[in-house]
This record gives sequence, C-alpha cells and structure tokens, in this order.
Amino acid sequence: MSGSEALRVRSCGRSHGGRVRAHNEDSFEIDSSHQIFVVADGMGGHRHGEIASRVAVDAVTTWMKDGKSSAAPAGEASHVASLKAAIEAAQEAVQRAVDEDVALVGMGTTVVAMIISGASAGVAHVGDSRAYRYRDARLERLTKDHTWVGEQVGAGLLSEEQAKVHPLRNVVTRALGGRGGVAVEARETSLMEGDVYLLCSDGLTSMLDDDAIERHLAEADSIEEACRSLIASANSGGGLDNITVLLIEVAPASAG
Repeated sequence: MSGSEALRVRSCGRSHGGRVRAHNEDSFEIDSSHQIFVVADGMGGHRHGEIASRVAVDAVTTWMKDGKSSAAPAGEASHVASLKAAIEAAQEAVQRAVDEDVALVGMGTTVVAMIISGASAGVAHVGDSRAYRYRDARLERLTKDHTWVGEQVGAGLLSEEQAKVHPLRNVVTRALGGRGGVAVEARETSLMEGDVYLLCSDGLTSMLDDDAIERHLAEADSIEEACRSLIASANSGGGLDNITVLLIEVAPASAG
C-alpha cells in the first residue's frame, strides 16, 4: 500500500445478555460517518447500569459528532485530547442524570472508545472494558484494566494467572458515575492495512483469555463471523456477564 492511499474502515458490533444476567446493561455505538466507536458496561450490582451505559455512549458520540475540540497537551494528538474530553463529558452526563432522578443514585459504567482520524486512531477508556489490536496474526492489548487486580499486576504483586482467579478480580477502581472528575487513560495508535481493532466489555474477557480471542480472530473469515463466534464462545464458557463485541477492520479504500 502506498503512503498516499486512503484507508477504508469496516465495522460490526453485537451484544448479548449472557446466560446468567436477567438483563443486558451493556451499550455500544458505531458511528461510521464520523468513525466513532464506543462500548460501555453498566456496573454490575449497581442500580440502572443499563441507563448509565447508554447515557455514557450517547454523550461520547454526541460530543465527538458535534466537532468539539480540546487543547492537546504537548505530544498528544488533538483527536486523542478530544476523545478524553468526550469521556469527561460523559461523566458529567451520568452525574446530571442522577441529579435529575434520585432513583438512579448508585449507577455507574465503564467505557472504552475509539476515534479514527486519517491514518491514526485515539483510544481512551475508564474501567475494565478493553481495546485490542490484531495485527500480523498477533493480538495486542491497548488498554490497562482499571481494577484492583490490574493495579496489583502492574505493580508486580500478582501474576496474570493469579489475577484471573483472585476473589477481588471484579473490583473496578475507576468508572463513570461517582462524584467529581474521572481519570481518563488515552493513547494514539497508527493504523495499518489489515489491522482489526476490538472493543469489548469484560463479559468477553472474563470468559476468554487473550490467546482464545486471538484464535477466533485468526480463524474467522470476516469480522461479522468473528463477532458471532466470540460471543458464542463466551456463552459456551459460562456467559456469566453481558457480552459486547465491536470490531473495526482497516483496509485500503480500493477494497471491496
């Protein structure tokens, strides 16, 4: 592919309630025209998590569609700064919803979002919903879980294997919905022909490890097939939580 050739993006998304939960608290959005992609996971055990996740997804998408921009710190791309600001706006939107309806007190949500700008993308998140990149037959995690066990792994106090079975593995340390501001983690990544990006809720990653996800992406003939097979496999493994999978495929503009 020549450096001047434009990139074409295809995407698909699916969400399933899983095999245990009574209702689905996940939400997602694909805005192909603005190349905005968002997944949010309403906090399990909190009241009205499905409302929090939908408020967050709508707020992020609306902020970015409206073309709002934010001053970027030195070394940070403007679209990354705007995506961080959009998630901060989502935090405010969730707080406003609670202020307007006391019955919603206690609701919260994680969120992971991606915005494509030219040949690069911004990825931002709060919580344990994840973003991955599948490139050259290898899966790479682009986000770091904001969980108690994730922090312990980062500090070298727990191994990845220990974290998977730790009794506190579901304790999220950052989420939208609490009072005050929220610390959004964001990064920029370059796009290459053949890349596949995955945004997902932890209903997928609690059932499938990274090696299993990589195998599904390698074996699927299309991103639509990969969406279906990932959700089916998570459900076969127990389906203990809501499962949302959003896949973004990068190809030359000349691709069919």
